[in-house]
Amino acid sequence: MTVDIHPSTGLKEAIEQRRAARAFRSNPIPEAILEAIFQIGLRAPSGFNLQPWRFIVVREQQNLDKLKACAFNQRQVGEAPVVLICCGDRASAEMENIEAVIALGSEAGAMNDDLANYMRSQIPSFFENHPSFESMEAWTNRHTMLAVAHLMLVAKSFGVDSCPMEGFSTAQVKEAFHIPPHVDVCCLVALGYAAEPFKQYGGRFKADRVCFSETYGEPFLG
Repeated sequence: MTVDIHPSTGLKEAIEQRRAARAFRSNPIPEAILEAIFQIGLRAPSGFNLQPWRFIVVREQQNLDKLKACAFNQRQVGEAPVVLICCGDRASAEMENIEAVIALGSEAGAMNDDLANYMRSQIPSFFENHPSFESMEAWTNRHTMLAVAHLMLVAKSFGVDSCPMEGFSTAQVKEAFHIPPHVDVCCLVALGYAAEPFKQYGGRFKADRVCFSETYGEPFLG
């Protein structure tokens, strides 16, 4: 089902207002809003449009409690109405997924035979040589986090708070939620409505500290 609802907060405000929520009210996220978060958020970019992200949407309390035990009993995992187990699928580089992406592009009118054949020939070579990453997990995590960032901002635009988390035992999560060996757990994201005021904004470094001009270390003047 396609959802036609509109965010209540603009992009600039969503970015400025988004903070990590450490406690959540029990209020459920309406189904239409949760669907819209995925519908819009999963338009994140990925290399060759392979979309290696996979999300386990945990909502049942018994499963939230099970996940909480894998996450060092952090309260937000047990309190949030929805927690995403965000994963990267290394099998996304295999031909089955490449063909699925080609079919998807054809349905959208964005694929022709030349492009399809280019993808079939070049994608396997890219992953065989992996010039810009050391492992497939590094590549899938890279793109999964692009989707995670999009999902959190879209969620905030609908008034839904979030908390990205890396405090968990990967082995325990994989065993508890039957995650196959070729799928890596990238992070957890708790979604819901914050139960207490956010901590005071801690600030961000200015661009001249983290951005360089033309080459690393050269001052960026803006």
